[in-house]
Amino acid sequence: MQNSLESLVNVLESYRGRDKVIRTLCYGSQLVGGVLSEKPGLSSAQLGKSLLLFSAQLSHCRTVLRLFDDLSMLTYSQSYGLGAGEEDSALRWMSVLNNVADQLYYPCEHIAWAADAKIISAKSDKWWLLSGILWGVSLLLGVFRSMRVVMLLRKKLRKSTRGNSSEGTVASRSQLRRQVQGEVLSILSSMADLSNAIHWMPPGFLWAGCFPNWLVGLMGTTSSLIGLIQMGASQAVTA
Repeated sequence: MQNSLESLVNVLESYRGRDKVIRTLCYGSQLVGGVLSEKPGLSSAQLGKSLLLFSAQLSHCRTVLRLFDDLSMLTYSQSYGLGAGEEDSALRWMSVLNNVADQLYYPCEHIAWAADAKIISAKSDKWWLLSGILWGVSLLLGVFRSMRVVMLLRKKLRKSTRGNSSEGTVASRSQLRRQVQGEVLSILSSMADLSNAIHWMPPGFLWAGCFPNWLVGLMGTTSSLIGLIQMGASQAVTA
């Protein structure tokens, strides 16, 4: 119990960890709130409405916190550059385009938020749409990139399997399998988020506007839990 509490505190003390927890609570509240709001009975509907309002406030909180993400994203984009250290050219250019989409996403969202808050005189609709498109493009590129990584890792696995069965080779194969599992989880996470990104597009585009609250919450919760699992796995490796 003490170890679990310490782990939670450690997660909450980091910005990324806190954001993942808030995100999970946000979508989890939307999932439960969406289910309860559709149930008969005044008490269930009222509780569902309260959870949906709580979810909206957490979402707004994350939007405000992202006002400070531009510089960290810029630093990452600059460090990656044109991906000179990447062995595969397809991976390199998908990563570069992904970084461009992510970098442009933040200022578009900031302008939309500022317009809604009446800080600037502008219509927020087009900026929310543009930020949503950039987020969707980023997610789609992330899916393609992870698929490419999985393909390359499987090639390495096949070569390793045909090699000798020394202890070092076995350990290498185990590491490659863990990397494949991580990329598969990333694909599932991105696909769940992408389904929500399309839902928030203008009506008439694929299934835009068709998801009930509980389904948006389910997709977001799935993605958020995968993110928490991956963060925990990453911390376990570096520990």
